[in-house]
Amino acid sequence: MADANKLAASPMDDMDPFLLEFIQGRINTFIKWDLVRFFYDHPHTSETVETIARTMGRDVRTLEPELMQLVRDGLVEMDNLGGLRIFTLTDDAQSRSLIDTFLTACSDRQFRVKAIYHVIRSLR
Repeated sequence: MADANKLAASPMDDMDPFLLEFIQGRINTFIKWDLVRFFYDHPHTSETVETIARTMGRDVRTLEPELMQLVRDGLVEMDNLGGLRIFTLTDDAQSRSLIDTFLTACSDRQFRVKAIYHVIRSLR
């Protein structure tokens, strides 16, 4: 059985090492993937977690810890504005470039399948 798992994993590991590390270390849940996509599609948005959750159709309690992890990972920034926590896409050029590379690669079906595989593996 171990050999079967190794054979199945081999084609999935054929990925740019930087993108693989990005998926495994920072975009390792589907909620984080959705959040990164949200901010990428709305790069100038500055919203509360409640507004983001409502826009994405997700529960705040599920979304908030994932959003805070993206803040810790430097992909999203958080500011305090009048007692409200406001979230925006990072201004860091290197992080934005990595996000752009990842989401552009996602337009390729084979890459998406591999990325999904790695997210699922990280959920175990």
